[in-house]
Amino acid sequence: MKYKNLIGFFLSVILFLLGFALHGNIGLYFSLSAALIVIFGTLAAALLSYKLDQLRNVFRVLITAYRKPMAKETEIITILIDLSIRSRVEGILALQNHENETTILFLRRALGCLVDRYNIEQIRDILNTEMYFFRLRREDSERALRTIANYCPTFGLIGSVVGLITMIGGIGDTSMILKAIPVALASTLYGLVFSTFFFLPFAATIREKTNQELLLQKIIMEGVIAINSEVNPVILKTKLESFLTPSARETEYVSYAKIRERFNIERQLKNDAQREMRKEENGKFR
Repeated sequence: MKYKNLIGFFLSVILFLLGFALHGNIGLYFSLSAALIVIFGTLAAALLSYKLDQLRNVFRVLITAYRKPMAKETEIITILIDLSIRSRVEGILALQNHENETTILFLRRALGCLVDRYNIEQIRDILNTEMYFFRLRREDSERALRTIANYCPTFGLIGSVVGLITMIGGIGDTSMILKAIPVALASTLYGLVFSTFFFLPFAATIREKTNQELLLQKIIMEGVIAINSEVNPVILKTKLESFLTPSARETEYVSYAKIRERFNIERQLKNDAQREMRKEENGKFR
């Protein structure tokens, strides 16, 4: 995922700069004063809005979202099926030996509940609470990025106002007007670029990763509860695959011929038809 993101990022930057270059000198779009107003103004507003620890947490979440690969749903289902088989053969306490082998923190916590012999209601309550506060923490990080994204265009507008004031104050001085025009126009451009090109995509990435991780956690919770209930591994596999898209499932769909053979549909239809004919014949004789 991170390589796709990097390729997309560099490709977008190249196309973005190419679009500027097609309309003239690309150096006209760069203004140090405008960049300082937007960057430091947004940074100051973010520090006034959030605690430094929370901003650090947002940064860590963002780095993790781009750098740390996520396990696939099929991998989690395979692990749970394997654990289900082990629990039926060796007993649930045997899972304690495999608890530290998994790299997924939520799965380790779920296995801890299973090994400690919590009942189904307790396991569901503990894991649901874990999922709830995980979602809240991620939503806080996403909300902070969206708030910062809203600050960027505002400080771009402030930079434009500063440039316009300088232009008005420099009426009659051509050199001052020429210096103020890039600040006035580039500030708005930088504010929009930082907002729509960086912070809003960052927030969307965190939301996407959060939804994927919540899906994995839901699969883990249902799988662990099923293992605790000693559900047959084949039934467990069928249940967990319902979380996947049809293209990701390994299950082969049963043909219509097998369904008819299993439930004797044709025989039942014939019997129903024969009963209807007998009713009609009995009605005629009456």
